[in-house]
Amino acid sequence: MRLGVNTLFYIPGEVGGTETYLRCLLSYMVQRLDGDELVIFTNRENAATLHDDLAGVESVEFLHLNFPAMNRYARILREQTELAWRANNAGLDVLWSPGYTLPLFARPKQVVTIHDMQYRSHPDDLGWLARLTTDILVRLAARRARRILTPSCFAAKEVVKYTAADDDKLRPVLSGADPAFGEPVDGKTQDEVRQRVGDTRYVLAVANSYPHKNLPTLVRAYGLAAADIPQSLVIVGRERLGEPELKTALRELPATVRDRVIRLAGLDTDVLRGLYQIADLFVFPSLYEGFGLPVLEAMMAQTPVITTRQASIPEVGGDFVDYVDDATDADELARHMVRTLKSDTARDRLGDAKDRATAMSWEKSAAAVLDVLRSLAE
Repeated sequence: MRLGVNTLFYIPGEVGGTETYLRCLLSYMVQRLDGDELVIFTNRENAATLHDDLAGVESVEFLHLNFPAMNRYARILREQTELAWRANNAGLDVLWSPGYTLPLFARPKQVVTIHDMQYRSHPDDLGWLARLTTDILVRLAARRARRILTPSCFAAKEVVKYTAADDDKLRPVLSGADPAFGEPVDGKTQDEVRQRVGDTRYVLAVANSYPHKNLPTLVRAYGLAAADIPQSLVIVGRERLGEPELKTALRELPATVRDRVIRLAGLDTDVLRGLYQIADLFVFPSLYEGFGLPVLEAMMAQTPVITTRQASIPEVGGDFVDYVDDATDADELARHMVRTLKSDTARDRLGDAKDRATAMSWEKSAAAVLDVLRSLAE
């Protein structure tokens, strides 16, 4: 069978967890093709990365659409026109679009991954035009697709709630964690981590500054806890629409505390792995997640986790992380941080947390996605 993959949404370093989702699934899917072929439609920004990821795999064919996907509206237009035309002429049995939207006029049977409905539940994460455009395209994708993949059961319920999609179309396939996060980094990588954070012990957060990531609450909690803990706060992520509120929270910290906050972005995977592994604590204060991959990565790295009970996060963390009851209460989060950092109790379950993360593997996810694509093709 010829299975098409629409990667036009993917811009390296810009699309967050969906980049990990796409690249990890493809890397495991190509190991299980068993005579099937993957036809991957690329854009100007991602072609080189995906070629490198899948170099030497004979059963993979690349069809390049030479346009800049950084322009959101150019991408939408090309997806609905050029991609549809090329998919219609590629002899595909199924076309899978892993990034929320699909080419509405493509003739092959179609599968779409809708990771969450964040733009509906937290509309301040997007400008009004992007929000309106996204809503139209996601609703139409949910109607047009024969199957809808989601990374969690929570996300599946959200898709039904906001798009009125048929329950029979939904196929929740839990995402996984890269086992490399559980493998100790080498001395060179440790040195690179220390070059960025110094010799200090630290609390780690990994999130772009979207409003729903709730980073200002984390900053305020750190300000309340700082007098009782020696750790710095390291925030890894790019500036997004919630940046003004985050900077306000940072400015409100006393200067001596503000100097202990370190912000990083654009790190390679090895350095990120090292940051997880060396951290004394990982905090993920998000208000909404379709999956919550950073929680699973921290569990794989055997780092204690404090997070929230919001959305899909309990599906990921289970009984192996510490939850705050009120995600917006900085006082409660500060108390949890101090208690965890001063106690060894959280470390008693780190081995079990890693076992859970290991069981939620990308290899299993890739097999499940392939099963959906093949069953539809047949």
